[in-house]
Amino acid sequence: MTNDTMITVQQTARPDGFPTPGLFSFVESPVPAPGPGTALVENLQWSVDPYHREAMDSDEIWTLNSPMEGRTLGRVLDSRDPALRPGDLVLHRAGWRTHALVSPATARKIPDLGPGVPLAAHLSLLGGTGLSAYVGLTRIARLQPGEDLFVSAAAGGVGTAAGRLARLLGAGRLVGSAGSARKVAYLTEEVGFDAAFDYHGGPVPELLAKAAPEGLDAVLDGVGGDHLEAAIASLRPFGRIAWVGAVGQYHSLSAPPPAPRNLFDVVGKSIRLEGFLVRDHADALDELYDLAVPRLRDGSLPLDVTVVTGFERIVDAFLGMLRGENLGKMLVAQDL
Repeated sequence: MTNDTMITVQQTARPDGFPTPGLFSFVESPVPAPGPGTALVENLQWSVDPYHREAMDSDEIWTLNSPMEGRTLGRVLDSRDPALRPGDLVLHRAGWRTHALVSPATARKIPDLGPGVPLAAHLSLLGGTGLSAYVGLTRIARLQPGEDLFVSAAAGGVGTAAGRLARLLGAGRLVGSAGSARKVAYLTEEVGFDAAFDYHGGPVPELLAKAAPEGLDAVLDGVGGDHLEAAIASLRPFGRIAWVGAVGQYHSLSAPPPAPRNLFDVVGKSIRLEGFLVRDHADALDELYDLAVPRLRDGSLPLDVTVVTGFERIVDAFLGMLRGENLGKMLVAQDL
């Protein structure tokens, strides 16, 4: 690659089960020049997310043989719009490419938050990942101080953010599920969970009941299936479930897992189950900044990120995230 070359990652075929590297191609083309009202951005960091697996199955997000979408942080190189100046750092969704053309309507300038706030925070704790956790806890599950919380897929990006933020919000007992003993240890030793379990260790409802013997008040679920069934079983009357994802079925969309067998207990316990999309809650970002930025600055709120260096490894990072190789948010960073 030269300074005049742009590389985009394109999906060439739909997956059958777990994706493979052969479904992607790296395509070179000239770096585009900005036209009126646009700016050329050199991308510096890329987010690979669980929802990208779902996007692989649908033309609505990822069209075959076209540049792929994703949250990205970049620096403006050239601009023909006064709202975006060379040197500005921006967030946008024209990801999975080395360069992008953006406009003020499609890019958001990163505010100067001072020392202690690394760039990676804007694609993790202060980005869509952290906002998903914050909205799920505060607006959907309505977590109150002292209440007991269960977070599924707790060692991933949203899960670790939820654990950190729940502590700041005054949560009581904090329980998480993860996919390995290494991740369970990370949750209890680093993130601040009171208990965690490896969901491979037995029926999830039994594992959760053991980890939360007195029951739960709220749940942030990103898995679905048996985790959702377990959540319903362990919730006290009038408990709340914020449902943010269903990673348990992303590789088997043609035959998703059956609905929880205890689904009617939602009625019997007066449980509120609500799904949400973070894009509908962009107005909560200032609230998240107010809560998290001072703690990032003083070092009391660590980032949970796994960084893969080099754009050429973005597919490896994506597949590694799907295999559960990351602790916290999986990011790809330009090799500077």
